[in-house]
Amino acid sequence: MEFNLADLWERVADTVPEREAIVDGARRFTYAQVDARANALAHVFAERGIGPGDHVGIQLHNGTEYLEVMLAAFKLRAVPVNVNYRYVAEELRYLFADAGLVAVVADREFAAKLDAVRDSLPALRTIVYVDDIDPAGPNPAGPDPARPDSYEHLVATASGVRDFAPRSGDDLYLLYTGGTTGMPKGVMWRHEDVFFGAMGGGGGGGAPIATPEEIADRCLDSRTRVVPACPFMHGTAHWMAFSVLFLGGTVVIDRHRSFDPDALWQLVAAEQATFIVIVGDAFARPLVESLDPALDVSSLRVVLSGGAILSPAIKGALVDLLPGVIVVDGYGASETGGQGQSITVAGGDIASSARFSVSDDTTVLDEDLRPAAPGIVGRLARRGRIPIGYWGDPDKTAATFPVDEHGVRWSVPGDHARIETDGTITLLGRGSVSINTGGEKVYPEEVEAALKSHPSVFDAVVVGVADERFGERVVAVVQARPGRSTLTHELQAHLRPLLAGYKIPRAVVSADCIERAPSGKPDYRWARRTAEAALGLAHADRH
Repeated sequence: MEFNLADLWERVADTVPEREAIVDGARRFTYAQVDARANALAHVFAERGIGPGDHVGIQLHNGTEYLEVMLAAFKLRAVPVNVNYRYVAEELRYLFADAGLVAVVADREFAAKLDAVRDSLPALRTIVYVDDIDPAGPNPAGPDPARPDSYEHLVATASGVRDFAPRSGDDLYLLYTGGTTGMPKGVMWRHEDVFFGAMGGGGGGGAPIATPEEIADRCLDSRTRVVPACPFMHGTAHWMAFSVLFLGGTVVIDRHRSFDPDALWQLVAAEQATFIVIVGDAFARPLVESLDPALDVSSLRVVLSGGAILSPAIKGALVDLLPGVIVVDGYGASETGGQGQSITVAGGDIASSARFSVSDDTTVLDEDLRPAAPGIVGRLARRGRIPIGYWGDPDKTAATFPVDEHGVRWSVPGDHARIETDGTITLLGRGSVSINTGGEKVYPEEVEAALKSHPSVFDAVVVGVADERFGERVVAVVQARPGRSTLTHELQAHLRPLLAGYKIPRAVVSADCIERAPSGKPDYRWARRTAEAALGLAHADRH
Protein backbone atom coordinates (compact mmCIF):
# COMPACT_ATOMS: atom_id res chain seq x y z
CA MET A 1 0.00 0.00 0.00
CA GLU A 2 1.63 3.25 -1.17
CA PHE A 3 0.64 6.77 -0.12
CA ASN A 4 2.38 8.87 -2.76
CA LEU A 5 1.47 12.55 -3.14
CA ALA A 6 1.20 12.45 -6.94
CA ASP A 7 -0.90 9.27 -6.86
CA LEU A 8 -3.25 10.74 -4.26
CA TRP A 9 -3.61 13.98 -6.22
CA GLU A 10 -4.43 12.06 -9.40
CA ARG A 11 -7.13 10.03 -7.63
CA VAL A 12 -8.79 13.28 -6.53
CA ALA A 13 -8.41 14.85 -9.98
CA ASP A 14 -10.03 11.80 -11.59
CA THR A 15 -12.88 11.81 -9.06
CA VAL A 16 -13.84 15.51 -9.31
CA PRO A 17 -12.27 16.62 -12.65
CA GLU A 18 -14.67 19.49 -13.30
CA ARG A 19 -14.58 20.95 -9.81
CA GLU A 20 -12.69 24.23 -9.33
CA ALA A 21 -9.27 23.46 -7.87
CA ILE A 22 -7.40 26.78 -8.00
CA VAL A 23 -8.54 30.40 -8.33
CA ASP A 24 -5.61 32.64 -9.22
CA GLY A 25 -6.77 36.18 -9.93
CA ALA A 26 -8.82 36.09 -13.14
CA ARG A 27 -7.64 32.55 -13.87
CA ARG A 28 -9.75 29.60 -12.74
CA PHE A 29 -8.61 26.03 -13.11
CA THR A 30 -10.49 22.79 -12.60
CA TYR A 31 -8.82 19.69 -11.19
CA ALA A 32 -8.56 18.28 -14.72
CA GLN A 33 -6.92 21.46 -16.00
CA VAL A 34 -4.38 21.66 -13.17
CA ASP A 35 -3.55 17.99 -13.67
CA ALA A 36 -3.03 18.46 -17.40
CA ARG A 37 -0.80 21.50 -16.83
CA ALA A 38 1.26 19.59 -14.25
CA ASN A 39 1.54 16.65 -16.67
CA ALA A 40 2.79 18.98 -19.40
CA LEU A 41 5.36 20.57 -17.09
CA ALA A 42 6.51 17.12 -16.00
CA HIS A 43 7.10 16.26 -19.66
CA VAL A 44 9.09 19.49 -20.06
CA PHE A 45 11.24 18.46 -17.10
CA ALA A 46 11.67 14.92 -18.42
CA GLU A 47 12.76 16.17 -21.83
CA ARG A 48 15.47 18.14 -20.06
CA GLY A 49 16.76 15.07 -18.28
CA ILE A 50 15.06 15.60 -14.94
CA GLY A 51 13.92 12.41 -13.27
CA PRO A 52 13.66 10.46 -10.00
CA GLY A 53 15.61 12.04 -7.18
CA ASP A 54 16.53 15.24 -9.04
CA HIS A 55 15.99 18.49 -7.11
CA VAL A 56 13.93 21.28 -8.70
CA GLY A 57 13.91 24.73 -7.07
CA ILE A 58 10.79 26.90 -6.88
CA GLN A 59 11.61 30.61 -6.66
CA LEU A 60 8.08 31.96 -7.07
CA HIS A 61 5.55 34.21 -5.45
CA ASN A 62 2.17 32.62 -4.75
CA GLY A 63 0.38 31.46 -7.88
CA THR A 64 -1.03 28.35 -9.49
CA GLU A 65 2.43 27.73 -10.94
CA TYR A 66 3.88 27.07 -7.49
CA LEU A 67 1.55 24.16 -6.80
CA GLU A 68 1.82 22.91 -10.38
CA VAL A 69 5.63 22.74 -10.15
CA MET A 70 5.35 20.67 -6.97
CA LEU A 71 2.86 18.30 -8.63
CA ALA A 72 4.97 18.02 -11.79
CA ALA A 73 8.04 17.08 -9.75
CA PHE A 74 6.08 14.56 -7.69
CA LYS A 75 4.76 12.95 -10.89
CA LEU A 76 8.36 12.29 -12.03
CA ARG A 77 9.55 11.25 -8.55
CA ALA A 78 11.70 14.38 -8.61
CA VAL A 79 11.97 16.59 -5.52
CA PRO A 80 10.63 20.18 -5.42
CA VAL A 81 12.66 22.55 -3.23
CA ASN A 82 11.28 25.81 -1.84
CA VAL A 83 13.52 28.84 -2.47
CA ASN A 84 13.10 31.97 -0.39
CA TYR A 85 12.50 34.71 -2.97
CA ARG A 86 13.91 37.33 -0.63
CA TYR A 87 17.39 35.79 -0.73
CA VAL A 88 20.22 37.80 -2.27
CA ALA A 89 22.77 36.26 -4.62
CA GLU A 90 25.10 34.84 -1.96
CA GLU A 91 22.23 33.21 -0.06
CA LEU A 92 20.89 31.75 -3.30
CA ARG A 93 24.33 30.40 -4.19
CA TYR A 94 24.51 28.63 -0.83
CA LEU A 95 21.01 27.14 -1.00
CA PHE A 96 21.27 26.03 -4.64
CA ALA A 97 24.60 24.31 -3.98
CA ASP A 98 23.50 22.79 -0.67
CA ALA A 99 20.29 21.41 -2.20
CA GLY A 100 22.01 20.27 -5.39
CA LEU A 101 19.42 21.92 -7.62
CA VAL A 102 19.50 20.82 -11.27
CA ALA A 103 16.62 23.09 -12.29
CA VAL A 104 14.67 26.05 -11.02
CA VAL A 105 11.32 27.59 -11.92
CA ALA A 106 11.44 31.29 -11.08
CA ASP A 107 9.52 34.50 -11.57
CA ARG A 108 11.25 36.45 -14.33
CA GLU A 109 11.85 39.34 -11.92
CA PHE A 110 14.54 37.14 -10.32
CA ALA A 111 16.46 36.61 -13.58
CA ALA A 112 19.25 39.04 -12.64
CA LYS A 113 19.84 37.24 -9.34
CA LEU A 114 19.98 33.89 -11.09
CA ASP A 115 22.33 35.24 -13.77
CA ALA A 116 24.65 36.39 -10.98
CA VAL A 117 25.01 32.89 -9.51
CA ARG A 118 24.46 30.53 -12.43
CA ASP A 119 28.10 30.28 -13.56
CA SER A 120 29.15 29.08 -10.10
CA LEU A 121 26.49 26.33 -10.04
CA PRO A 122 27.49 23.73 -12.65
CA ALA A 123 24.72 21.33 -11.57
CA LEU A 124 22.02 23.88 -12.49
CA ARG A 125 21.16 23.09 -16.08
CA THR A 126 17.57 24.30 -16.52
CA ILE A 127 15.75 27.54 -15.69
CA VAL A 128 12.09 28.10 -16.55
CA TYR A 129 10.68 31.58 -16.05
CA VAL A 130 7.15 32.55 -15.08
CA ASP A 131 6.25 35.84 -16.74
CA ASP A 132 4.23 38.52 -15.01
CA ILE A 133 0.49 38.53 -15.58
CA ASP A 134 -2.22 40.99 -14.68
CA PRO A 135 -4.23 38.91 -12.20
CA ALA A 136 -7.24 41.21 -12.58
CA GLY A 137 -7.09 41.39 -16.37
CA PRO A 138 -9.51 39.53 -18.63
CA ASN A 139 -6.75 37.99 -20.74
CA PRO A 140 -3.71 37.03 -18.65
CA ALA A 141 -0.51 36.46 -20.57
CA GLY A 142 -0.54 33.25 -22.57
CA PRO A 143 2.21 31.38 -24.43
CA ASP A 144 4.89 33.61 -25.91
CA PRO A 145 6.91 31.90 -28.67
CA ALA A 146 9.44 34.71 -28.44
CA ARG A 147 10.35 33.45 -24.98
CA PRO A 148 11.10 29.74 -25.27
CA ASP A 149 11.99 29.56 -21.57
CA SER A 150 8.53 30.89 -20.63
CA TYR A 151 6.48 28.63 -18.36
CA GLU A 152 3.22 29.20 -20.25
CA HIS A 153 4.86 28.59 -23.63
CA LEU A 154 6.41 25.34 -22.45
CA VAL A 155 3.24 24.07 -20.77
CA ALA A 156 1.09 24.96 -23.78
CA THR A 157 3.37 23.12 -26.22
CA ALA A 158 4.05 19.96 -24.17
CA SER A 159 1.91 16.86 -23.85
CA GLY A 160 -0.68 16.87 -21.08
CA VAL A 161 -1.00 13.10 -21.13
CA ARG A 162 -0.43 11.23 -17.88
CA ASP A 163 2.04 8.49 -18.78
CA PHE A 164 4.49 8.33 -15.90
CA ALA A 165 6.23 5.42 -14.22
CA PRO A 166 4.99 3.95 -10.91
CA ARG A 167 5.88 5.84 -7.75
CA SER A 168 6.47 5.06 -4.10
CA GLY A 169 5.43 6.25 -0.67
CA ASP A 170 9.16 6.46 0.00
CA ASP A 171 9.62 9.24 -2.59
CA LEU A 172 11.29 12.31 -1.13
CA TYR A 173 9.72 15.61 -0.12
CA LEU A 174 12.23 18.31 0.88
CA LEU A 175 11.42 21.51 2.79
CA TYR A 176 14.14 24.09 3.38
CA THR A 177 13.79 25.98 6.63
CA GLY A 178 15.83 28.93 7.84
CA GLY A 179 14.72 28.82 11.44
CA THR A 180 15.66 31.74 13.66
CA THR A 181 19.41 31.39 13.30
CA GLY A 182 21.96 29.73 11.06
CA MET A 183 21.98 28.77 7.40
CA PRO A 184 18.92 27.18 5.80
CA LYS A 185 18.69 23.42 6.01
CA GLY A 186 16.58 20.93 4.11
CA VAL A 187 14.18 18.74 6.06
CA MET A 188 13.65 15.37 4.31
CA TRP A 189 10.29 13.59 4.53
CA ARG A 190 8.93 10.47 2.89
CA HIS A 191 5.76 11.24 0.87
CA GLU A 192 3.70 8.95 3.08
CA ASP A 193 4.89 10.57 6.28
CA VAL A 194 4.44 14.18 5.14
CA PHE A 195 0.93 13.34 3.86
CA PHE A 196 -0.14 12.08 7.27
CA GLY A 197 2.15 14.21 9.41
CA ALA A 198 1.68 17.64 7.79
CA MET A 199 -0.96 17.55 5.03
CA GLY A 200 -3.93 16.26 6.97
CA GLY A 201 -3.88 12.64 5.83
CA GLY A 202 -7.08 13.19 3.88
CA GLY A 203 -8.99 13.55 7.12
CA GLY A 204 -10.14 17.15 6.99
CA GLY A 205 -9.98 17.35 10.77
CA GLY A 206 -11.38 13.83 11.19
CA ALA A 207 -9.82 10.39 10.97
CA PRO A 208 -7.16 10.07 8.26
CA ILE A 209 -7.72 7.74 5.33
CA ALA A 210 -6.79 4.08 5.79
CA THR A 211 -6.12 3.25 2.13
CA PRO A 212 -5.16 5.39 -0.88
CA GLU A 213 -8.44 4.44 -2.57
CA GLU A 214 -10.43 6.00 0.26
CA ILE A 215 -9.34 9.52 -0.72
CA ALA A 216 -11.76 9.37 -3.67
CA ASP A 217 -14.73 9.09 -1.30
CA ARG A 218 -13.43 11.82 0.99
CA CYS A 219 -13.26 14.41 -1.79
CA LEU A 220 -16.79 14.00 -3.15
CA ASP A 221 -18.59 16.50 -0.94
CA SER A 222 -15.90 19.03 0.01
CA ARG A 223 -16.87 22.69 -0.21
CA THR A 224 -13.84 24.12 1.56
CA ARG A 225 -12.43 27.26 -0.08
CA VAL A 226 -9.12 28.23 1.49
CA VAL A 227 -7.13 31.46 1.10
CA PRO A 228 -3.50 30.96 2.17
CA ALA A 229 -2.42 34.50 3.06
CA CYS A 230 1.20 33.50 3.66
CA PRO A 231 3.82 32.56 1.04
CA PHE A 232 3.85 29.05 -0.45
CA MET A 233 7.63 29.09 0.00
CA HIS A 234 6.94 28.30 3.67
CA GLY A 235 5.51 24.96 4.70
CA THR A 236 2.41 26.30 6.46
CA ALA A 237 0.88 27.70 3.26
CA HIS A 238 1.47 24.84 0.86
CA TRP A 239 0.74 22.19 3.51
CA MET A 240 -2.69 23.72 4.03
CA ALA A 241 -3.23 24.17 0.28
CA PHE A 242 -2.54 20.49 -0.34
CA SER A 243 -4.65 19.49 2.66
CA VAL A 244 -7.60 21.19 0.97
CA LEU A 245 -6.80 19.86 -2.53
CA PHE A 246 -6.63 16.30 -1.19
CA LEU A 247 -10.20 16.86 0.08
CA GLY A 248 -11.46 18.14 -3.27
CA GLY A 249 -11.68 21.76 -2.10
CA THR A 250 -10.57 24.99 -3.75
CA VAL A 251 -7.39 27.01 -3.18
CA VAL A 252 -7.97 30.75 -3.68
CA ILE A 253 -4.66 32.55 -4.23
CA ASP A 254 -4.02 36.12 -3.15
CA ARG A 255 -1.78 37.53 -5.90
CA HIS A 256 -0.59 40.57 -3.94
CA ARG A 257 3.17 40.54 -3.47
CA SER A 258 2.91 41.90 0.07
CA PHE A 259 0.27 41.41 2.72
CA ASP A 260 -2.71 43.70 2.13
CA PRO A 261 -5.45 43.14 4.74
CA ASP A 262 -8.08 45.14 2.85
CA ALA A 263 -7.47 43.15 -0.33
CA LEU A 264 -7.55 39.88 1.60
CA TRP A 265 -10.96 40.65 3.10
CA GLN A 266 -12.25 41.63 -0.33
CA LEU A 267 -10.98 38.33 -1.74
CA VAL A 268 -12.67 36.39 1.07
CA ALA A 269 -15.94 38.14 0.31
CA ALA A 270 -15.73 37.85 -3.48
CA GLU A 271 -14.77 34.17 -3.46
CA GLN A 272 -16.91 33.19 -0.47
CA ALA A 273 -13.88 31.69 1.24
CA THR A 274 -14.57 29.43 4.21
CA PHE A 275 -11.05 29.19 5.58
CA ILE A 276 -8.03 31.51 5.71
CA VAL A 277 -4.47 30.69 6.75
CA ILE A 278 -2.38 33.39 8.41
CA VAL A 279 0.77 33.60 10.53
CA GLY A 280 0.34 35.10 13.98
CA ASP A 281 -0.44 38.64 15.05
CA ALA A 282 1.57 40.14 12.17
CA PHE A 283 -1.30 39.07 9.90
CA ALA A 284 -4.18 38.93 12.37
CA ARG A 285 -3.88 42.39 13.90
CA PRO A 286 -4.11 44.29 10.58
CA LEU A 287 -7.02 42.04 9.59
CA VAL A 288 -8.89 42.89 12.79
CA GLU A 289 -8.30 46.60 12.34
CA SER A 290 -9.15 46.80 8.63
CA LEU A 291 -12.38 44.80 8.25
CA ASP A 292 -15.14 46.93 6.76
CA PRO A 293 -18.39 46.09 8.60
CA ALA A 294 -20.27 46.48 5.31
CA LEU A 295 -18.24 43.69 3.68
CA ASP A 296 -19.98 40.30 3.66
CA VAL A 297 -17.51 37.71 4.95
CA SER A 298 -20.20 35.49 6.46
CA SER A 299 -18.89 32.52 4.45
CA LEU A 300 -15.80 32.38 6.65
CA ARG A 301 -15.77 29.52 9.15
CA VAL A 302 -12.13 29.05 10.20
CA VAL A 303 -9.15 31.36 10.75
CA LEU A 304 -6.02 29.25 11.20
CA SER A 305 -2.70 30.67 12.35
CA GLY A 306 0.30 28.46 11.70
CA GLY A 307 3.97 29.22 12.22
CA ALA A 308 3.44 31.86 14.92
CA ILE A 309 1.12 31.92 17.92
CA LEU A 310 -1.71 34.43 18.23
CA SER A 311 -1.73 36.61 21.34
CA PRO A 312 -4.76 36.25 23.65
CA ALA A 313 -5.86 39.83 22.92
CA ILE A 314 -5.94 39.19 19.17
CA LYS A 315 -7.80 35.90 19.57
CA GLY A 316 -10.43 37.75 21.56
CA ALA A 317 -10.65 40.51 18.98
CA LEU A 318 -11.09 38.00 16.15
CA VAL A 319 -13.96 36.08 17.74
CA ASP A 320 -15.63 39.34 18.79
CA LEU A 321 -15.38 40.62 15.23
CA LEU A 322 -16.37 37.28 13.65
CA PRO A 323 -18.58 35.49 16.18
CA GLY A 324 -19.36 32.64 13.79
CA VAL A 325 -15.71 31.82 13.20
CA ILE A 326 -13.46 29.28 14.89
CA VAL A 327 -9.96 30.65 15.54
CA VAL A 328 -7.35 27.90 15.49
CA ASP A 329 -3.77 28.27 16.63
CA GLY A 330 -2.00 25.37 14.93
CA TYR A 331 1.37 24.36 16.29
CA GLY A 332 4.08 22.49 14.44
CA ALA A 333 7.45 22.81 12.74
CA SER A 334 9.16 21.86 9.51
CA GLU A 335 10.76 18.98 11.43
CA THR A 336 7.53 17.71 13.02
CA GLY A 337 4.51 18.59 10.91
CA GLY A 338 1.33 19.48 12.78
CA GLN A 339 1.45 18.68 16.47
CA GLY A 340 -1.40 20.43 18.22
CA GLN A 341 -4.13 23.03 18.23
CA SER A 342 -5.63 25.66 20.48
CA ILE A 343 -9.21 26.58 19.56
CA THR A 344 -11.00 29.80 20.44
CA VAL A 345 -14.70 30.50 19.84
CA ALA A 346 -16.97 33.41 20.67
CA GLY A 347 -18.17 33.21 24.27
CA GLY A 348 -15.49 30.68 25.21
CA ASP A 349 -12.45 30.97 27.41
CA ILE A 350 -9.34 32.53 25.92
CA ALA A 351 -6.16 30.96 27.22
CA SER A 352 -3.68 33.43 28.65
CA SER A 353 -0.75 31.20 27.63
CA ALA A 354 0.17 29.16 24.57
CA ARG A 355 -1.58 25.99 25.67
CA PHE A 356 -2.28 23.24 23.14
CA SER A 357 -4.11 19.96 22.85
CA VAL A 358 -1.62 17.74 21.08
CA SER A 359 -1.55 14.57 19.03
CA ASP A 360 -0.96 11.22 20.72
CA ASP A 361 2.57 11.04 19.31
CA THR A 362 3.61 14.38 20.85
CA THR A 363 4.97 14.86 24.37
CA VAL A 364 7.61 16.71 26.42
CA LEU A 365 10.95 14.97 26.99
CA ASP A 366 13.71 15.66 29.46
CA GLU A 367 17.40 15.77 28.55
CA ASP A 368 17.57 11.95 28.71
CA LEU A 369 14.70 11.59 26.20
CA ARG A 370 12.35 10.40 28.93
CA PRO A 371 8.84 11.80 29.41
CA ALA A 372 8.99 14.93 31.57
CA ALA A 373 6.74 15.05 34.62
CA PRO A 374 3.83 17.54 34.63
CA GLY A 375 5.05 21.04 35.42
CA ILE A 376 8.65 20.34 34.39
CA VAL A 377 10.09 22.25 31.44
CA GLY A 378 11.50 20.02 28.74
CA ARG A 379 11.70 19.80 24.97
CA LEU A 380 8.65 19.28 22.80
CA ALA A 381 9.00 16.10 20.77
CA ARG A 382 7.11 14.00 18.25
CA ARG A 383 7.49 10.38 17.16
CA GLY A 384 5.85 8.32 14.43
CA ARG A 385 5.29 10.22 11.18
CA ILE A 386 8.41 12.36 11.28
CA PRO A 387 11.14 13.31 8.76
CA ILE A 388 14.08 11.18 7.72
CA GLY A 389 16.47 13.95 8.72
CA TYR A 390 18.33 16.92 7.25
CA TRP A 391 19.60 16.80 3.69
CA GLY A 392 23.36 16.24 3.64
CA ASP A 393 23.84 16.84 7.36
CA PRO A 394 24.16 13.66 9.46
CA ASP A 395 25.34 15.55 12.55
CA LYS A 396 22.29 17.83 12.70
CA THR A 397 20.11 14.85 11.88
CA ALA A 398 21.48 12.90 14.83
CA ALA A 399 20.98 15.89 17.16
CA THR A 400 17.40 16.72 16.09
CA PHE A 401 16.15 13.17 15.51
CA PRO A 402 17.57 11.16 18.41
CA VAL A 403 16.66 7.59 19.36
CA ASP A 404 15.72 6.90 22.99
CA GLU A 405 16.66 3.92 25.16
CA HIS A 406 13.67 1.96 23.86
CA GLY A 407 14.64 2.41 20.23
CA VAL A 408 11.97 5.06 19.58
CA ARG A 409 13.02 7.78 17.15
CA TRP A 410 11.92 11.34 18.01
CA SER A 411 11.91 14.73 16.33
CA VAL A 412 13.13 17.31 18.85
CA PRO A 413 13.72 20.57 16.95
CA GLY A 414 14.31 22.76 20.01
CA ASP A 415 11.04 24.15 21.35
CA HIS A 416 10.73 24.19 25.11
CA ALA A 417 7.41 23.25 26.67
CA ARG A 418 5.69 22.03 29.83
CA ILE A 419 3.13 19.26 30.04
CA GLU A 420 0.14 20.00 32.28
CA THR A 421 -1.76 17.60 34.52
CA ASP A 422 -4.65 17.41 32.03
CA GLY A 423 -2.35 16.32 29.20
CA THR A 424 -2.30 19.65 27.39
CA ILE A 425 1.05 21.26 26.66
CA THR A 426 2.12 24.84 27.33
CA LEU A 427 4.55 25.98 24.67
CA LEU A 428 7.29 28.27 25.95
CA GLY A 429 9.34 28.93 22.83
CA ARG A 430 12.42 28.06 20.85
CA GLY A 431 15.47 27.54 23.01
CA SER A 432 17.69 29.27 20.44
CA VAL A 433 16.02 32.63 21.13
CA SER A 434 15.33 32.20 24.83
CA ILE A 435 16.93 34.73 27.15
CA ASN A 436 19.01 33.74 30.18
CA THR A 437 18.80 36.56 32.70
CA GLY A 438 20.38 35.88 36.08
CA GLY A 439 19.94 32.14 35.58
CA GLU A 440 16.23 32.43 34.74
CA LYS A 441 15.00 31.55 31.25
CA VAL A 442 12.68 33.98 29.51
CA TYR A 443 10.83 32.93 26.36
CA PRO A 444 10.22 35.93 24.07
CA GLU A 445 6.85 34.74 22.75
CA GLU A 446 5.30 34.87 26.22
CA VAL A 447 6.48 38.44 26.86
CA GLU A 448 5.51 39.56 23.34
CA ALA A 449 1.95 38.30 23.82
CA ALA A 450 1.62 40.19 27.09
CA LEU A 451 3.02 43.39 25.57
CA LYS A 452 0.60 43.25 22.65
CA SER A 453 -2.34 43.26 25.05
CA HIS A 454 -1.50 46.90 25.88
CA PRO A 455 -3.72 49.30 23.90
CA SER A 456 -0.77 51.42 22.73
CA VAL A 457 1.26 48.51 21.32
CA PHE A 458 0.77 47.56 17.68
CA ASP A 459 3.62 45.02 17.50
CA ALA A 460 6.54 43.91 19.62
CA VAL A 461 9.60 41.65 19.58
CA VAL A 462 11.53 40.75 22.73
CA VAL A 463 15.26 39.97 22.81
CA GLY A 464 18.13 39.60 25.23
CA VAL A 465 21.11 41.95 25.18
CA ALA A 466 24.38 41.68 27.09
CA ASP A 467 24.30 42.69 30.75
CA GLU A 468 27.32 42.66 33.10
CA ARG A 469 25.31 41.68 36.16
CA PHE A 470 22.68 39.29 34.81
CA GLY A 471 24.38 37.95 31.67
CA GLU A 472 21.46 39.14 29.58
CA ARG A 473 18.72 41.66 30.14
CA VAL A 474 15.27 41.58 28.57
CA VAL A 475 14.57 44.37 26.08
CA ALA A 476 11.42 45.00 24.04
CA VAL A 477 11.43 46.54 20.57
CA VAL A 478 7.98 48.03 20.19
CA GLN A 479 5.96 49.56 17.37
CA ALA A 480 3.34 51.89 18.81
CA ARG A 481 -0.09 52.48 17.37
CA PRO A 482 -0.47 55.78 15.47
CA GLY A 483 -0.74 58.69 17.87
CA ARG A 484 0.21 56.57 20.89
CA SER A 485 3.39 56.38 22.95
CA THR A 486 4.98 53.36 24.55
CA LEU A 487 6.77 54.60 27.64
CA THR A 488 8.86 52.02 29.45
CA HIS A 489 7.31 52.60 32.87
CA GLU A 490 3.77 52.34 31.48
CA LEU A 491 4.45 49.03 29.78
CA GLN A 492 6.26 47.69 32.84
CA ALA A 493 3.23 48.57 34.99
CA HIS A 494 0.95 46.81 32.51
CA LEU A 495 3.09 43.66 32.61
CA ARG A 496 3.54 43.31 36.37
CA PRO A 497 0.19 41.55 36.97
CA LEU A 498 0.83 39.29 33.95
CA LEU A 499 4.46 38.16 34.26
CA ALA A 500 7.09 37.34 36.84
CA GLY A 501 9.38 40.28 37.53
CA TYR A 502 12.44 38.81 35.78
CA LYS A 503 10.46 38.51 32.51
CA ILE A 504 9.53 42.21 32.35
CA PRO A 505 11.66 44.21 29.86
CA ARG A 506 14.12 46.51 31.56
CA ALA A 507 14.12 48.76 28.50
CA VAL A 508 11.73 49.52 25.67
CA VAL A 509 13.07 50.60 22.29
CA SER A 510 10.74 52.26 19.82
CA ALA A 511 10.69 51.27 16.14
CA ASP A 512 8.71 52.70 13.27
CA CYS A 513 7.99 49.20 12.02
CA ILE A 514 8.80 45.72 13.30
CA GLU A 515 10.70 43.73 10.69
CA ARG A 516 9.33 40.26 10.00
CA ALA A 517 9.83 37.60 7.37
CA PRO A 518 7.11 37.13 4.72
CA SER A 519 5.95 34.19 6.84
CA GLY A 520 5.12 36.62 9.66
CA LYS A 521 7.82 35.30 11.96
CA PRO A 522 9.85 37.94 13.83
CA ASP A 523 13.38 38.78 12.74
CA TYR A 524 15.16 38.40 16.08
CA ARG A 525 18.57 39.28 14.67
CA TRP A 526 17.22 42.62 13.42
CA ALA A 527 15.50 43.25 16.75
CA ARG A 528 18.66 42.53 18.72
CA ARG A 529 20.74 44.85 16.53
CA THR A 530 18.08 47.54 16.86
CA ALA A 531 17.99 47.21 20.64
CA GLU A 532 21.77 47.23 20.97
CA ALA A 533 22.12 50.28 18.76
CA ALA A 534 19.46 52.19 20.70
CA LEU A 535 21.08 51.29 24.02
CA GLY A 536 24.62 52.03 22.83
CA LEU A 537 25.80 48.44 23.17
CA ALA A 538 28.32 46.61 20.98
CA HIS A 539 26.65 44.07 18.72
CA ALA A 540 27.34 40.44 19.60
CA ASP A 541 25.69 38.02 17.19
CA ARG A 542 24.26 34.85 18.72
CA HIS A 543 24.45 31.47 17.03
